[in-house]
Parts: sequence; structure tokens; C-alpha cells
Amino acid sequence: MENIKKIKKRDEIDSNYKWNIEKVYVDINEWEKDFQLLKSKAPKLKEFSGKLHDASKLLEFLKIQEEVLRLLDKLFVYAHLRSDEDTGNTTFQSLKNKIDGYWAEVMSFKAFFEPEILSFEEGVIEKEINEILELKMYDFYLKNILKMKEHTLDKEKEELLAAVSDCLNAPSNIRQVFANADITFPTIKDENKNEVELSEGNYVNFLRSKDRNVRKSAFENLFNTYYKYKNTFATALTSSMKNCIFTAKTRKFTSALESSLKPNNISLEVYDNAVDTINRHLDSLHRYVKIKKKMLGLDDIHMYDLYVPVIDTPKDHIEFKTAVEIAKEGLKPLGEEYLNIFTNGINNGWVDVFQNKGKRSGAYSWGCYDTMPYVLLNYNYELDDVSTLAHEMGHSIHSYYSRKTQPYIYSEYELFCAEVASITNECLLIKDLIDKEKDHNKRLYLINQQLEGIRATVFRQIMFAEFEKVTHEMLEKGNALTSEDLCKIWHDLNVKYFGEEMVVDKEIDMEWARIPHFFSDFYVYQYATGYAAANSFSSMILDNGEEAVEKYKGFLKSGGSNYPIEILKNAGVDMTTAKPLEDTIKRFDELLDMLEG
Repeated sequence: MENIKKIKKRDEIDSNYKWNIEKVYVDINEWEKDFQLLKSKAPKLKEFSGKLHDASKLLEFLKIQEEVLRLLDKLFVYAHLRSDEDTGNTTFQSLKNKIDGYWAEVMSFKAFFEPEILSFEEGVIEKEINEILELKMYDFYLKNILKMKEHTLDKEKEELLAAVSDCLNAPSNIRQVFANADITFPTIKDENKNEVELSEGNYVNFLRSKDRNVRKSAFENLFNTYYKYKNTFATALTSSMKNCIFTAKTRKFTSALESSLKPNNISLEVYDNAVDTINRHLDSLHRYVKIKKKMLGLDDIHMYDLYVPVIDTPKDHIEFKTAVEIAKEGLKPLGEEYLNIFTNGINNGWVDVFQNKGKRSGAYSWGCYDTMPYVLLNYNYELDDVSTLAHEMGHSIHSYYSRKTQPYIYSEYELFCAEVASITNECLLIKDLIDKEKDHNKRLYLINQQLEGIRATVFRQIMFAEFEKVTHEMLEKGNALTSEDLCKIWHDLNVKYFGEEMVVDKEIDMEWARIPHFFSDFYVYQYATGYAAANSFSSMILDNGEEAVEKYKGFLKSGGSNYPIEILKNAGVDMTTAKPLEDTIKRFDELLDMLEG
């Protein structure tokens, strides 16, 4: 075990467990050649400014834009993947910095495109599409741009908004620096009575401690520290919301919420229905709190008891090859073709498996149209790592299908769909593990894992979404929002969501201050809708077999060729209805029955 815990250098890792990055570029010299090619091609984009009313020129621009962006993507992905392998490698850091800088320059070369398209009189683009057959492929792409015409300003105002964009992002930047660099948290005693400095990074680990005093101490010290700076946090957050409202009004949207949803053709009803559906089923969350209180043997349950597992984590040591087989077993319902892609991905160097000195932490799936998908892991031989593998391979196989099926222009999927394939894999895997587990304690652990996933991804994120809706609407009506107002709104939401059994400690009132996602307005609800769509897909696949698998693969192959709601609807999941979220709550209730049984 000592060898496993030791962090190896990059060159000490077996090549079988490293991604095959050489398939992108054999070496840096090859990268440099393409970088020079990009620098010769990209400036040509500017030459089309003022000429797009000519159908042949529009087509020529779109083709050159694709060449440039594909080359840019490939260079960008390679540089970033190499940098993430070892963040201390100055050669790759330099490569990353070089392409990052040129990315902004390329964007400036094509910045005229959308404003020029939007300046045309009605019918011009449609006429051009009908003139040249090859332009038909760009029909959805161009009409999607035109859809935002009423929300696009004249050239001078657009330039002004672009010029102040950095200023508008200031509240988020201030909050990030203040929370992560300037605030110092006190020390607390861990389970072994050692003095340990509390931080944002280790806070959640303390909340999972079996020692209730440790949980309580971490909870109180973190939020009491935040409370000292409540007015600063409140000013940063309300300033950010006001900036969103200002931009929405300037662009003639009816509300800040509409300005976030309309670009993806998502109706306000989808957001409202998600909040209303969860509110109608809060009794399920209340029941979970009651069961957790009983299983933990507590006389009363506090907010700091939410994250502690109801059963000790299994300490199984799972080799990576075994993890691959466990994941494939859980994904069997997706069929032979899907499993073959999964296996080929593992064997052909999609995945960078183990931690090494300097490697970026966490996990992700990435790549571009002209590379294979790549998965970064920091595999640590635990059951959670198996789930992470299935999750990231879900992203990668989604990208694989999309890039293989769609032209470049439609090969990337929107955020609303981004987590669906990964969570579908998670749902299939955890259900398979629960159904087959014979050990009582391990089965309880697995059941609790999925319950916590739904609590944190669906109930919690919709509570966040409701907080955003309430606060933005108050500001839009001209009301002030002080730190006390934000604390009261947050407190009342926690009381409503967690029910009578939960002691809603006063410290939780400041939790809104530690959620950085609130500076990306109306973002978090998509975690909940993504989970609900994934749960629906996994249920249909298990219930209906091959027919459902084919529909699901249709979703994976769709990329960005239509609006997210339509792509999901065509595959059998209608997010304009309450059913996907209700089905997720049904699964939550089934798991609660298992936990009690």
C-alpha cells in the first residue's frame, strides 16, 4: 500500500495508464507548425467584414471559419492537456499561455460576424440560404443567431457593452479573491484532537466526520467567519444580480431569467415547473431527514449532520482494471455497440488514470472535433472512483457520438444537455450495484450514495434556483436586498425544504455567501434538470430495452443540431412537463423504502 500512496513522477507512470496525447501531435514541433498555419489563416476572417450580404461570400466565410476554429480547438486542447499532465512543466505552461493569448485574437477577427448578420433586413439570410445549396447545412445555425435580433443593440452600444464586460464581472472576481485569498478561518480539533486549520477545501471532509463535535465545530466556525463579512458578501452578490438585470433590460428582455433561458429556447415555464414540482414533493426530503436522524441515532438532527454517511464507507481496494469491468457490467443495458466504444476508449488511450506529481486534481472529459475524447482521472482505488470513471466516460461517449454524427458546426452540445449522458451512466451503475450487493452494510452504503446524489443534485440545486428567482425578482421590483434580507430568505428556504425534524441552525443563514454559482445567474437549475433527464433515460433503458437504447443513442448523436428541449423530447424525455422530476422523486422514495427495509 505504501507504493500506491506515494505520488509518482509523470515518467514513472506506466504508459498503459496515460492518455495517448501523441495522436493529437507527435511532438511540440508538430504543434508549432500548426500554430504558424493558424496564424497565417486566422487573419483572413477579417477580410469578409461588410461582404456577408453576398451568399457566396457568406459560404466562403463559414468554411474558412470552420478551418480556423478546428485548428484552434486542436492546438488549444493539446496545450491544455499537456499542461494538466504536469502543471509544473514550464514548457507546457508556455504552450498553454501562447494559445490562450491567440484564442482571444482569433475571436476578435470574427467579432464582426454576428452583428453584421443581425444588421440585415428580414429575409436576406433566408434568401441567401435558398440561393446556394451548401448553405442549407447552416440553416439552424444562422436562424439561431437571427432569433436574438430583437435583443441585439446597434454597433456602438454592443461595443460599449463589450468594453465594460470586465467591469460587470467585477463582483464575481471580488468575491472569489475575498473568499479564497483574504479570509482566514480559525483552527478546529479533528477526530484525533489535533489542531487543524479550517478551510473551504477541507470543510466538507469535516462535515462527514463520525465525531459530531468535529462536524459542529467546522460548521459553526466556517459560517461565523462568513458572518463577520456579511455586508461585503451581500454587496458583491447583489451587485452581480443588478448587473445581470441591467444587461437584460438593456437587451430588452422581460426579465433577467428570460435573458438566461431564451438563447437556448428554454421557456420560463421549464424553470418555474422545476421549482413548483420539487415544492410539491418536499415531503420526500422531510422523510429522508427523519430516516437519517433515526439511523444516526440522534435525538435531534442539525444542518451539520446532513453529510455524514448513515453507514461507514466500504474500504474495498479496487484495481483500475476491475473498475473498468464493474463499470461495463453496470452499463450492459446500453448494448454491445456502446460497450465496444467504452472498451476501445480504455484500450486506445482516452484515459489518463493515476495521479502524478504536478497533475491537475479532479476529473474531466475533453477533446475536440479532430481529436478523440480524453478523460482525466486521479484514480484512488475506491468505489467513488469507479463512479467517476463511468461519469466521465459518459461525457466522452456523448462527445464521440456527436462528433462522429454531426458536422463541426453542430458537434458541441449545450450545457442543458451536458450532464445527462454522464449521470445516465451513474444511475445505471449504482442501480446495478445496489441490485447485486449481498452484504447488508455495503448495500445500505450504496443506497445512501444515490439518495445523497438526488438530495444534493435535485433538491438542493432547486432550492438554489428558488433563491435566485426570489432575489432577482425582488431587485427587479425595485426593492433593496441587505445581508439580513438574504439571510432571512435563505433561512426560510432551509426551513421549508428540510422540514420540522431539522434544526435549522442560525449559522446556515450565511450559506448563500459560499455558493460561487450564484454569480452565474440561473445556472444551477440545470444540474437538477440534467439529473432528472438522466434518471428518465436510465429507467426507460432498463424498462424498454433496445427501443429505448436506440432513442437514447439518438440523443447522444444530436450534438447541438437543435435546441436542448427538442433534442431531449425527440429522444423521449419531455422537460417541459413535470414527469422527469417526478420520476426522480419516485426513485428517491424507492431508495428510502430500501433504507428503512
